[in-house]
Amino acid sequence: MKLNIVLVEPEIPQNTGNIARTCAITGAKLHLVHPLAFKIDDKSVKRAGLDYWDKLDLEEHSSLDEFLNKYKPDENNMFFATTKGKTKYTDIDYSKMEEVFVLYGKETKGLPEWLLEKYLNKKTIRIPMLPVLRSLNLSNSVAIITYEVLRQHDFEDLQGISTYFDK
Repeated sequence: MKLNIVLVEPEIPQNTGNIARTCAITGAKLHLVHPLAFKIDDKSVKRAGLDYWDKLDLEEHSSLDEFLNKYKPDENNMFFATTKGKTKYTDIDYSKMEEVFVLYGKETKGLPEWLLEKYLNKKTIRIPMLPVLRSLNLSNSVAIITYEVLRQHDFEDLQGISTYFDK
């Protein structure tokens, strides 16, 4: 199973660093869609990702249009994470999917409205939360959905039991 985490125009370097770490530790591929609000070699991005950057499968895209032309939403198992989503992220059966893409928008605005409107009824997913607050932190949202996809694949290729104390 191949999981692709796609950050569209991320704004906060620490979030991107934390997400990069999550991707590296789970084997997910990280796609960064430009423009970024920071340089990828920014110290705070690297610090949040610590020593995981060399283990990260990273692909950068110059624009959202470039990404969507390369990985066509209608031809791929592609989902758009948004508080406006019609389907809970847990209601999707990822277990039969060989490859999954999950797109996340920038921290201040989310994904573009035109994209959400186009796929609102069939490809948008949401994490349930109280309606009185805006949303979870982006890196937390990525971790929650990432681990649900991996859970449905029985955490394939991931370590099941810690061997730390067996040394």
